[in-house]
Amino acid sequence: MKLTTFASITLMVFILTELAAGCGNRVKKRNDRNRISYNYDVRPILSDKCFVCHGPDKNKQEAGLRLDIEANAKAPLRETKGAYAIVPGKPEASELIKRITSADPSYQMPTPESHLGVLNENEIRILTRWIEQGAPYEKHWAFIAPRKLPLPDIGNKEWARNEIDYFIAEKMEEHQLQPNAAADKSMLLKRVSLDLTGLLPDLQMQQAFENDHSSTAYEKAVDRLLASPQFGEKMALHWLDVSRYADSYGYQDDDIRTQWPYRDWVIHAFNSNMPYDQFITWQLAGDLLPNAGKEQLLATAFLRNHKITEEGGVIPEEYRVEYIIDKVKTYSKGILAMTAECAQCHDHKYDPISQKDYYRLFAFFNTSREQGLEGLVNSGPAKTPMLTLTTEDTQNLLRFINRKDTTRINVSVMGELDTPRTTYILNRGVYDQHGPPVTVGALQAVMRFDTMAYPKNRLGLAQWTVNKQNPLTARVFVNQLWEQFFGKGIVKTVGDFGMQGHLPTHPGLLDWLAVDFMEQGWNIKKLVRKMVLSATYRQSSKIDPRAMEKDPDNVYYARSPRIRLAAESIRDVVLGSSGLLNKTIGGPSVKPYQPKGLWEAATSGRGALTTYSQDSDSDLYRRGIYTFIKLTVPPPSMIIFDASNRDQCEVSRLTTNTPLQALIMMNDPTVLEASRVFAERLSANDPRAAIGTAFESILCRRPTATEMDILKKYYADQLQVFNSKKKEAERTIAVGEYPHHSKPSDIVKTAALMRVINMIYNMEEAIVKV
Repeated sequence: MKLTTFASITLMVFILTELAAGCGNRVKKRNDRNRISYNYDVRPILSDKCFVCHGPDKNKQEAGLRLDIEANAKAPLRETKGAYAIVPGKPEASELIKRITSADPSYQMPTPESHLGVLNENEIRILTRWIEQGAPYEKHWAFIAPRKLPLPDIGNKEWARNEIDYFIAEKMEEHQLQPNAAADKSMLLKRVSLDLTGLLPDLQMQQAFENDHSSTAYEKAVDRLLASPQFGEKMALHWLDVSRYADSYGYQDDDIRTQWPYRDWVIHAFNSNMPYDQFITWQLAGDLLPNAGKEQLLATAFLRNHKITEEGGVIPEEYRVEYIIDKVKTYSKGILAMTAECAQCHDHKYDPISQKDYYRLFAFFNTSREQGLEGLVNSGPAKTPMLTLTTEDTQNLLRFINRKDTTRINVSVMGELDTPRTTYILNRGVYDQHGPPVTVGALQAVMRFDTMAYPKNRLGLAQWTVNKQNPLTARVFVNQLWEQFFGKGIVKTVGDFGMQGHLPTHPGLLDWLAVDFMEQGWNIKKLVRKMVLSATYRQSSKIDPRAMEKDPDNVYYARSPRIRLAAESIRDVVLGSSGLLNKTIGGPSVKPYQPKGLWEAATSGRGALTTYSQDSDSDLYRRGIYTFIKLTVPPPSMIIFDASNRDQCEVSRLTTNTPLQALIMMNDPTVLEASRVFAERLSANDPRAAIGTAFESILCRRPTATEMDILKKYYADQLQVFNSKKKEAERTIAVGEYPHHSKPSDIVKTAALMRVINMIYNMEEAIVKV
């Protein structure tokens, strides 16, 4: 009896302890939710309503008050004796609260003359509670090292497939949203194939996936796509925008330059799953690594892809400085998502980057061997360190490069001077206005450089950049990848993690992924796999009216976004679905169809690129990533679909919607030729079967009965037109250089089917990932 009583008491104590702990956890969570965050709750209000007059712009400051600096905000007010803008713990004594709640126009803040509008009740409540809690300021969120917090407690645990979904579900539940059902298999395969390879799955892959009813069918498809050599091409496309890769020098004469081996190295790096820290280190300082080989040297072309003048009469030092400014911007924007270039002429207005800090960063790149003037047109290689690649190199050391010729290739790469230059702060950013000298140093607000034993060169900068304590590097790359797969970044301003950038919508998720990425050895494929295997990614893109009303911008990911394909992928989809695509990886860039006269109109008449020499045969059908990019005349059809013109570092592309895009899809020679070749290959089939095959190849699903009826009617109408106008049929299929397969008796049928296929290519779904 005593034992039973003792056991009962022990059990009761255990239950009470657990209940108390649970209650404590709930209280802690409730307190955490009630805790006002300066970064996420307060600063957005101050930035919107107060910083115009009381922020970082010294020229517009009123009353000597800066609310963005804690010491200033809590100091005695200069113009109101005995008063303080903020009195920690005492909102009733804080001039800030008095003024934002006042109805007196002569006392009220913001003033009526500012036209900023009064604060609403919620904003006043947030500021009042924040001051009650002591008005704690915080370091900018992006400069605080990410932490891998425990996964949120969610109600819909059955929905979650991996850690990503816990963070997404938490926000959905906070906003009374429900996730969409999973996309059907055909759309899911199309989506993930486009995201991982930039190509549609062929009919064989579609059918195999549809027939695989195992629980791991999708995972197996993802793993096959990750192992595909086309994965590297798709991933490289974004990085080539970051690294401003192009095939010409830019500026007026804009002659040809052979940087394409760097492009092929990037493809190879992604295909071989090179860890991101190594990927960055080689590009920033491969030449400074111990026993550096040609591959490490080639990677440093990342810093040489900037525009280079070939003109006579320029001031060499002016352009040399311009090149370094470009390197600093590419590094800071592409890798750190910081707008450091704002400090070129003066201290940054918004971010804690002084002009001295800017030129300390500038100093890392100021010791490289180069001249500002590269020489006259046709004078030979640019006067920068050149990596010469021989046939033997490409066959052995650099086997990932597919060479057609056996000539030597010269690539601009990095190399250090024996005696480093002295770096000066440049007054107002002018190349010859030297101020005080500075030594190398990274952005101090991000993480100290001089407290660690880093080499005082680009290798030290690379080590600082990939140090796991650096709060930006992993976050920034995770955010860039998230945008690629989900349409927008967790931080919407992908290239700006500074004070003027957007706050992360899911900060816990961003930090968890960033820390996990580093813990997993900076493994890019593992990070990508986690994203595309999540339930968040697998949702359908169907729009629920109630969810649309609550969350029109899909901030909380209650559905899959509809995303227009990149310009290069649109070309690849057309060529791939028609059977025209040449899948050769790497090699010199190619020149596909282009309207006549464009190059000539924008060229000075000197150099190798004065006229456009279109390629032929299989080179006409290479993937978009291999299209020749002349900086002064970028590929017109791709620019219309918002491709980067590559004249500067870009981390995110705009997406526009213009009538010119429809005209491209209806009239571009590549699209018409693909429609013709596809029609010729299908013309022997029954018309209904041919239309069905084309539809499924392009849209990755079977047509509905209504769609089939429309397409069959259109085919019949076109057949009638061409039967009465056979010459018109001949002119219709007389497009493109690919050999014809139609017999004379098939011309009418082929022309009609070609029109139908072109109509399918012009369906929105053909160029949109859903």
